[in-house]
Amino acid sequence: MQQKYTILELYGQYSELQKAKLSELYELITTSGEESLNQSLKWNQLSFAAKNGTPVRIDRYSEEEVALFVHCQTTLVEQWRGLFGDRLTFSGNRAILFSVHEELPVEELKVCLQMAFNYRKGKK
Repeated sequence: MQQKYTILELYGQYSELQKAKLSELYELITTSGEESLNQSLKWNQLSFAAKNGTPVRIDRYSEEEVALFVHCQTTLVEQWRGLFGDRLTFSGNRAILFSVHEELPVEELKVCLQMAFNYRKGKK
């Protein structure tokens, strides 16, 4: 049986704002419609992987930001910049950053998650 982790278990020492924003990300990911989503820990970060995709991880990035991370050797962040460069903030080729003080860009995130969870399907 797959281990389920909670934001409080993993990130209990984080600020209330960080935990709240990570909880929002967690909820969005787990309700993304991806049926084969596997939850695990990678580098002490909550990781979600789909059979045909590349894993995404969530964690704090700074005191004021949390992030959705992807493997730096994918082309996902480059693609997301092309689609949402005017609406999302990125870190290099590995993450989308979210302020703990602002609403999550839900519609954009749904697109990004679907692209990540189907990344290898598109590579075949």
